[in-house]
Amino acid sequence: MTDEKVFAMSVAKVYPLLVAKAERKGRTKAEVDEVTCWLTGYTPEQLTSQIEKGVSYREFFDEAPVFNPNAELIKGVVCKIRVEDIEDPLMKKIRQLDKLVDELAKGKAMEKILRK
Repeated sequence: MTDEKVFAMSVAKVYPLLVAKAERKGRTKAEVDEVTCWLTGYTPEQLTSQIEKGVSYREFFDEAPVFNPNAELIKGVVCKIRVEDIEDPLMKKIRQLDKLVDELAKGKAMEKILRK
């Protein structure tokens, strides 16, 4: 799949998959919301609104109120790609969100996921 196709994907279609991944491992939708809001600066209400509007990944990240400066601390491999080595800023943000959900699913403590 090309980057442009990924960027055009609806958050409304992808987000339930992220939640399902976490829930399969005993985590909750609320925790997925928490890490997503931490990363993007959305409030829970704004996050819900973006999902309901069906915005694309590009719009979702472009409209994010304040991207967390600690996002640069998110390191590791997602889909066989090292997150910190991704050059395209939008793809890096998408993979950072994926990595946070992966960490949730692996049982990592929320304090560590949020880089506190």
